[in-house]
Amino acid sequence: MKPLNGIHHISAITADATKNLLFYTGVMGMRLVKKTVNQDNPAVYHLFYADEEGSPGADLTFFEYPGLARGRAGAGMIHRIGFRVGSNEALEFWALRLTAAGLEGAVEGDRLRFDDPEGLGFELIAAPTEDAPLVARHPEIPEKFALQGFAGVRAFERRRGASHQFLTETLGFEGTGQDDYESRGDSRGSFYAYDAAPDARGLGGSGTVHHVAWSSTLEDHVAWRDRVIEGGGDPTPVIDRFYFRSIYFREPSGVLFEIATVGPGFASDEPKEHLGERLSLPPAFEYLREQVEANLTPLPNPRETSRIS
Repeated sequence: MKPLNGIHHISAITADATKNLLFYTGVMGMRLVKKTVNQDNPAVYHLFYADEEGSPGADLTFFEYPGLARGRAGAGMIHRIGFRVGSNEALEFWALRLTAAGLEGAVEGDRLRFDDPEGLGFELIAAPTEDAPLVARHPEIPEKFALQGFAGVRAFERRRGASHQFLTETLGFEGTGQDDYESRGDSRGSFYAYDAAPDARGLGGSGTVHHVAWSSTLEDHVAWRDRVIEGGGDPTPVIDRFYFRSIYFREPSGVLFEIATVGPGFASDEPKEHLGERLSLPPAFEYLREQVEANLTPLPNPRETSRIS
């Protein structure tokens, strides 16, 4: 069985799909690669942003719950998402770009930390890596400064070391420090790190992370489910999400994990050059199209707006 190949995707929550789209495509320079619905609640959007190819390892997704109150990260929740950039010069570029967008950032060594407009925490990290850069095209962002895919995530834990055995022995993460781990496979790796939880209880809402997904091959997916069970986890059955297959479970510190397959991929139902331009519904949801489209707020095509072909 092959090791998990780092982060597959990260899913968060927004209260406003339009503003979310304009920020992540317009300011952060990501590509909208799939405009679909939450398959567990098809009345709301599920937006996928990634690199030009829609690659696992660069895929940040959002469920929209219109008007939802802002949340707060606490114990058992991810509180910061790390993206790679190519250099310290890129950090300077992003500090200026974020300031121009009305956001404050703080550079600390090789990292630039900031929160998105809904309070979701990020850090851009200029650290050496052998992983291939996963880059999207944007007319205002030189490729050398563009986001290059996930570096990792930081989570809050209440009891230090509670997840160590599960992460290392069951999921095959490597301990890289007292509170730090790495998931590394054939082509990519991602860190998973803990910080002490604040006293205040976490609240799900806009600007919070729903779950983090780790990459598996299609061939090994069922075996990973069996391994999670053997390690004391309680995974869901395998769920066919059409673009990938998924299992979900909580690791011992409470963070919701998913193991998702690399493939079939986002080009399963629309050409790669037109990803994200129309509302995509998996075949099992196609009968709902008329009802769904009537209830969703129409979104602009960011590629038309920015004149990217």
